[in-house]
Amino acid sequence: MRLKTAGDLLKHFPTRYGEAGDVKSIEYLNAGENAVVFGKIFKLKTAKTFKSRVAISTAEIEDSTGKIKLIWFSQPYIAKMYFEGNLVRIEGRVSQKRTKIPSEVEGELFFSNPKIEKVSEIPEGTSDSLFTGEENFNLTPIYPESRGISSNWLYHAIQKIFSSQILDEMEDPIPKEILKKYSLPSLKTALIWIHAPRKKEDAEIARKRFAFEEIFFIQLDRQKEKFIAQKEKSFLISKKDEEINDFIDTFPFPLTGAQKKSIDSILGDFKTGHPMSRLLEGDVGSGKTAVAATTSFAAVTTTPPNREFGNLQVAYMAPTEILAEQHFESFIEYFAKYKIAVGLITGSGAKKFPSKTNKEKWTKISKPQLLKWVANGEIPILIGTHALIQKTVQFKNLALIIIDEQHRFGVKQRMQLRRKHDIAPHLLSMTATPIPRTLALTIFGDLDLSLLDELPPGRQIPETKIVLPHEREEIYERVRAELKTGRQVFVICPRVNDPDPDKENTINAKSVKSETERLQKKVFPEYKVGAITGKLKPAEKERVMRDFKDKKMDILVATSVVEVGVNVPNATVIIIENAERFGLAQLHQLRGRVLRSSHKPYCFVFADSKSQKTISRLKSFTTVHNGFELAEADLQQRGSGDLAGAKQWGVSDLAMEALKNIKMVEAARTEARALITKDFELKKHPLLAHHLSSKAVVHME
Repeated sequence: MRLKTAGDLLKHFPTRYGEAGDVKSIEYLNAGENAVVFGKIFKLKTAKTFKSRVAISTAEIEDSTGKIKLIWFSQPYIAKMYFEGNLVRIEGRVSQKRTKIPSEVEGELFFSNPKIEKVSEIPEGTSDSLFTGEENFNLTPIYPESRGISSNWLYHAIQKIFSSQILDEMEDPIPKEILKKYSLPSLKTALIWIHAPRKKEDAEIARKRFAFEEIFFIQLDRQKEKFIAQKEKSFLISKKDEEINDFIDTFPFPLTGAQKKSIDSILGDFKTGHPMSRLLEGDVGSGKTAVAATTSFAAVTTTPPNREFGNLQVAYMAPTEILAEQHFESFIEYFAKYKIAVGLITGSGAKKFPSKTNKEKWTKISKPQLLKWVANGEIPILIGTHALIQKTVQFKNLALIIIDEQHRFGVKQRMQLRRKHDIAPHLLSMTATPIPRTLALTIFGDLDLSLLDELPPGRQIPETKIVLPHEREEIYERVRAELKTGRQVFVICPRVNDPDPDKENTINAKSVKSETERLQKKVFPEYKVGAITGKLKPAEKERVMRDFKDKKMDILVATSVVEVGVNVPNATVIIIENAERFGLAQLHQLRGRVLRSSHKPYCFVFADSKSQKTISRLKSFTTVHNGFELAEADLQQRGSGDLAGAKQWGVSDLAMEALKNIKMVEAARTEARALITKDFELKKHPLLAHHLSSKAVVHME
């Protein structure tokens, strides 16, 4: 929680509101319940606890039926904010003092850290016939809390801001005509309605306005980026269909219709003379690398402008060394026939294909030598990790940047790579993470989208089964049968270590640590079981994954760290423990680990939850095999907060909820595009320009 200014506080919205229906008379209160009481406040005092010397405020509230004590810890200001006899509304949990006398059945009831609010009168029929009048009070906002900052403190801090009349000085950055067009309240009205609504509908309309605002500013930023890119010059790459088809004919498999369509779109972008910015989305195994290779071929077989020889260059960036090496090996296969040099640079060293001594093999070379050849244009294709963006890496004619699993890189890293040349290179971002359409339209507003929504022929649909507790042993025998044929197995657990048994509300879920030990000792002692988690150092992760790929172990127990990663065609089985703790899109990503070959894949899902909603959600996972459909289902069923990778987009929970509304997203996109087209520098909208420049706009790459 980073609240530094009054503006930050005003944008710290309630998560829910206390209901008037919880109102009770004091004599009917019971320990352990949440309740609202109205009455007069008396006996206001401040003190400190005896042992820990924590500051406390105490008071009593009285209605016609009785009185009850109020205690606030670490909030000494409460006693100074109210006077004897003030009418107040109290909301909170009713606690009970523990008695030291065994014969006593009950101790004194009290409210601990309740929310308190002054009222001018008591609602009719709530607790006291002495106070009558119309129902004239607000729903009580409940704010997200953190250590030392309670919802009650936040409530009073925001009320102070309201009373300072600062709202009258705030200017609304959203143009009035846009607010009117979509029936959205002004900034001042929306802030009042979200923090002090008279009715639920007010709060909902206010939340809608702020959700629109956030998406609108993201769209403004994206459309601005797109506008700039369309004005820049890039390399003109134009290849004849026969040349592209000849290259594709060397593949050991036919392309899907989706691959052909994506290649055509990219080649079309190359012909505009302006830098391409395109996102290629495709399920695991949908053939993104083949698309990347084909478009790379178009680039590296084109001579630089005003030259009769030489090649344009391609930089291919992957998030891990093992993935970079995987792409290096793939590109060697794709380009071997054409005698095109391919380089690899990672933290571990450098490689070059072909070797001088053996034209069919690669060789290790020094980084300085590789960089020299890249700088003078002798190596057209350079594949690597973050090492690609170091200052020492210079290209002669960088025409195309390909970023694999691009959400693993920050926008600064992408821009560092893109600005290595005087002429802006084309950009192809690729991801295997299924993204709902509304999210893609928002986060990637500056990118054109291409979808690979078909699997290559020969790839088998996995058998996905929800496993009941009594079927566990039967499934282990099926897994053993696969292991006997030489296949390998992934086992996914939601935790790294076992939960602390002494902690309250501990979620009992399988851990990598205990499951690795159990499988090795009790279930599959005849096979080698290894483990990997996100807590391992990068070099150690690389080593474990390489060992698994090289079949030095048969079973790999892991957290979702393997969700996007290495290609292990020999792994045909994945077991997912506590599957209810993963989103559908994430489950689909995990299942993708065993879709790397023509062998029959199996996905066994273990779930502890007996909730009908959870079982229904998991059943959709067993029947739907399209990642995009599952991502949409996840957004609708579980909510955006649970969406796989939702937090990594950097969008607030409020705006993420709005992503369920395609009309709102499209409206924000339309308005942003119209504004940027007419007034790129936003000279006619200085408030918008200021707000956009001061706002930390989301970047998801």
